[in-house]
Amino acid sequence: MSHDRKPVASGRGVGHAALVSTWTSAVWGTGEFLADLCSFVRGAVGEPDRIERLADRPWSAVWRVTVGTTTAYAKQNCPGQAHEAQVVRGLAEVGPEYVVPVLAADPERDLLLTADVGPTVREQGRTADVDLWCRMVADAAALQRRATATAGGWGLTVLSPADATTYVANAVGRLAALESGDPRRLEPDVAARLQDLLPTVEVWADLVEEVDLPSTLVHNDLHPSNVVLADGRLRFFDFGDAVLGEPLGNLLVPLDAARHELGAGPDDARLWRIADAAIEVWSDVVPAATLRAVLPSALQLARLARVESWRRCVATMTADQRKVWGAAPADWLGSLLDPSPVGATPRAVRT
Repeated sequence: MSHDRKPVASGRGVGHAALVSTWTSAVWGTGEFLADLCSFVRGAVGEPDRIERLADRPWSAVWRVTVGTTTAYAKQNCPGQAHEAQVVRGLAEVGPEYVVPVLAADPERDLLLTADVGPTVREQGRTADVDLWCRMVADAAALQRRATATAGGWGLTVLSPADATTYVANAVGRLAALESGDPRRLEPDVAARLQDLLPTVEVWADLVEEVDLPSTLVHNDLHPSNVVLADGRLRFFDFGDAVLGEPLGNLLVPLDAARHELGAGPDDARLWRIADAAIEVWSDVVPAATLRAVLPSALQLARLARVESWRRCVATMTADQRKVWGAAPADWLGSLLDPSPVGATPRAVRT
């Protein structure tokens, strides 16, 4: 759930009342919230000269803040994803060189203020650069390793491979039971196919669990619009979708995104080259060959993190918002029936 960095509305000056008419959110558009936001910004970087709304979606709102020559981004998530300020503050402690600089973080209100360090990888037109994809997933894996010891205390949803089959069964039952016409409903034919898939989900879970990598932060939305390249360094942001899970699942979104950007099929050696860049980071814990063998199963289980993050967002959406986005949890659950983004390990990278 990345945000568009182009402003869709703006307000000038320090008076929050002048901004009220530009907002549509029932929460983020109130004068009370805008006063709170201005106070938060003021306490961190001084009186704001300008606050521009970049995004106001059911899952989060983002503002560009200008204070003199300083530009920053403020963000708050919906209640189901209100862990990001805690996560980013924790990451700034264990791996500051891997995240955008934090100017202020209030976990109680999930308010976050981060520095503007330049354009994203997508904005720089680097989405077809395989070397950069490799760097992206390798750095993300390095950050995961830094976070292993402390991520369990950041308020993240825990998605363990051992719980995957139960999670799928419960999600199928819950979504399939919704009334016909409900945009969140899982269609009966898909529900039946997913019920038949449960033994396969159990196999995937057993394979991944046997590898015994430590649980850690899974970004769960790692793509070029959520990565900044500045001064030769990659920095990550937008951790609203994050979960606590097995680390190989972090590759689902970037591999799927790279597949589309590169026009690659599941057996394309470029995708395995990208995957290997992350696998190498963990190869001193588990042999690389073992991680490659289990990766397709791990990527399938990683789809559940996408189900979960969308479930958290849809829970507080209005009826009109659900008409637009309400089907996302069911769609991601149904994607378990799709093939893995990568196929069997090609000979070129087998060891």
